[in-house]
Amino acid sequence: MSDSRTKFYLDKQNAKIKGVCAGIADYTGLDPLWVRLGAAALIVVAQQWWIVLAYFIMAWVVPTKPFGLYDTPEDARFWQGVRSNPKRSTAEVRSTFRELDRRLADIETFYTSRNTQLANEIDSLR
Repeated sequence: MSDSRTKFYLDKQNAKIKGVCAGIADYTGLDPLWVRLGAAALIVVAQQWWIVLAYFIMAWVVPTKPFGLYDTPEDARFWQGVRSNPKRSTAEVRSTFRELDRRLADIETFYTSRNTQLANEIDSLR
């Protein structure tokens, strides 16, 4: 499933025409409005009309984003970060797991140490 989250898809849920600009925005993490304005400015100012042809070829070739690809907005931001900088995302995940491991070790140390008050409270619950 992680491979499907790092691919480029057309975003038909946020599409205005075919979903190409919305897909680019979803893939990069940019706002779709700025991607659309940039594409329109590129076509008009630079008079690169082949971009319109490329747009429709992409709309024909690129698959549509599966519904419910991301569970939460945080999940979407995480996968956008993975696409833009996988090394940093890996480092962040490692850091999070190191912190969780440290906290779990602290809990284990506290639980296994000779804490008579804690032992008495546990015994009273039995």
